[in-house]
Amino acid sequence: MDSRAYWVGFNLVKGIGAVRMRALLNYFGDLSVAWQAPMDALRSCGMPPKTLENFLRVRRDVDLEKLWQKIQMQGINVITWEDELYPRRLKEIDQPPPVLYLRGTLKLEDEWAVAIVGTRRMTAYGKQVAEELAEALAQHGVTVISGLARGVDGVAHQAALRAGGRTLAVLGSGVDCIYPPEHRKLAEQIIQHGGLLSDYPPGSPPDSINFPPRNRIISGMSTVTVVVEAGESSGALITATFAAEQGREVFAVPGNIYAPQCKGTNRLIQQGARPLLTVDEVLETLNVEQVHEHRSARLMFPMDAVESALLQTLGSETMHVDEILAQSGLSIDKVSATLAMMELKGLVRHLGGMNYTAVHETSPGYRMAEHD
Repeated sequence: MDSRAYWVGFNLVKGIGAVRMRALLNYFGDLSVAWQAPMDALRSCGMPPKTLENFLRVRRDVDLEKLWQKIQMQGINVITWEDELYPRRLKEIDQPPPVLYLRGTLKLEDEWAVAIVGTRRMTAYGKQVAEELAEALAQHGVTVISGLARGVDGVAHQAALRAGGRTLAVLGSGVDCIYPPEHRKLAEQIIQHGGLLSDYPPGSPPDSINFPPRNRIISGMSTVTVVVEAGESSGALITATFAAEQGREVFAVPGNIYAPQCKGTNRLIQQGARPLLTVDEVLETLNVEQVHEHRSARLMFPMDAVESALLQTLGSETMHVDEILAQSGLSIDKVSATLAMMELKGLVRHLGGMNYTAVHETSPGYRMAEHD
């Protein structure tokens, strides 16, 4: 059976998220071993009694092999931390989701993405801004990410598709449970020119408690998050907060101070988000010309095992080449040549004095006011 089936199995267990999944991997080394482990061993790895009870129930009731076959028949791809396909930018955030379910495709070019989010009750002004921004991004080869919701989300997806670009929708349900139902046709179009993503297992219905956590994935996969319109309690504000915590750039579209749809975005600007005055500001922030250069280099020379190993060695630290040599165990010629290629691809940056750092392509973003 495919090893990813065990990731799916643990993903079904209430109480097992990124922290507990990491603990299981560290203790057992492999999730197939953890799945079959006795109770004493599971207790020893730190699994709380309630979570252990949930796990034992899932292990007893779920036929993993049949579940895996069903997922494959549905055309759903399962992506784990261990897969090269796992989005690099999302992996950089604190406690990224261990498992992603995908209908459609993820491509290298999706690393350059902008989240466009906002209220379901948008104004004509908000619709115009969302359309123009999504179209401009798509025309410049930037992937548009949103949540498939009514209003701004749906408009952003549709505009990106009309412009011939790629778009990704992150759902608060299983990727086989489209919500809202009127967006089923849009979802099918997105699958053809991007993908539907979720960290909820197939069959999971949309639930109000699912949507705030999925916003963390939307911002985590994006270089920039743009909030077009948002009321004071809009879920788009949650996405902006996550983006700021992840060190990503946040733009907010200024609006009518009397319009309820603009109160949230105007408040974001007051708290430090950048006001979006022209579409070009987002393109300038992305440094689109450099993006194309890095993309071309990465497409011509895909990441190999040595580059992947050096990225893991660097992590989030700044390291001297001697330290990189010592930790990687590679020859000086191999490390020097690989670092030069990685710099060309925009994966690392040389800081001078033979010191290197991995490029996470984030910015300081803004910080919420302390009283909030």
